[in-house]
Amino acid sequence: MSASRILGLMLLVAGVLILAFGLHASYSLTEKVVEGVSGRYTEHTMAYIIGGIVLMVGGGLLTLFGVQKDS
Repeated sequence: MSASRILGLMLLVAGVLILAFGLHASYSLTEKVVEGVSGRYTEHTMAYIIGGIVLMVGGGLLTLFGVQKDS
């Protein structure tokens, strides 16, 4: 397995963990109050959710289509 695919897997796992952390944070009491008043999540929670999605997509693409070395 090439280094780029290993890096892709690591980014994919990190993205899943960060996304899960952001979704878990969205259920906190503070988030519910802020969402009820403003209609949206706090910037920190949105950063975790969006960052997790970006890492998952990037890691998945790198894993599937990793850089190939010419022989």
